[in-house]
Amino acid sequence: MRSLLRTSQVRDPALFRDISLVCAAGGVVGVSFGAISVAGGLPVWVPVVMSLVVYAGAAQFSAVGILLAGGGPFAAAATGLLLNTRNAAFSLAVADLLGPGRTARFVGAHLVTDETVAFALAQSDPVRRRVAFWVSGLGLFAVWNVCVLTGALAGTALGDTTTYGLDAAFPAVLAALVLPSLRERPPVRRAALLGAMVALAATPVTPTGVPVLLALAGLIVWRTSAGGVDGSAS
Repeated sequence: MRSLLRTSQVRDPALFRDISLVCAAGGVVGVSFGAISVAGGLPVWVPVVMSLVVYAGAAQFSAVGILLAGGGPFAAAATGLLLNTRNAAFSLAVADLLGPGRTARFVGAHLVTDETVAFALAQSDPVRRRVAFWVSGLGLFAVWNVCVLTGALAGTALGDTTTYGLDAAFPAVLAALVLPSLRERPPVRRAALLGAMVALAATPVTPTGVPVLLALAGLIVWRTSAGGVDGSAS
């Protein structure tokens, strides 16, 4: 890890700028999650521990929503697992970036999110992908947990956080992050288009979270037309 942080790619101003923007957006959503959880009646430790152990924004919001609506822990956990199924495919895409050691692979697997994978796959070579994954992963994890704690401690003082539109911050930044790849890589663009069409078709007839999983069908087009990550980058 130390040798990784000494590479010149880590000092790339554009990369740090983009990571900082995503961390800021994630922090805003983290404050919202902590505040919503405590304002709904959960103790402070619940969103804090969940963020450290589970570390999955969408799954955490869904699980807390079920708990606050009167659902049991099993239903909340099952919903979270369903929403996080997509991370299995994401992990395959960045498996070579985690390192050979068990500790590195365990920590890296915990840091696999939509954002870290998007950062990694947007880079032009393996070294930059590895740097982007680890720097964004560690940065997002730290900011998310600090901000969740801040929101949880603030509790009801923030009022109804849904009126601020904070939930739109993360998706907007993520969309801006992947736009360059969509413009420059036709195979990625075709895969994204297919995934979006599948998700839109499934939204009216499937439960929340399932359309996102079905959208992974777009990966079939990506693999067959570009030969995977290496093929699209070469």
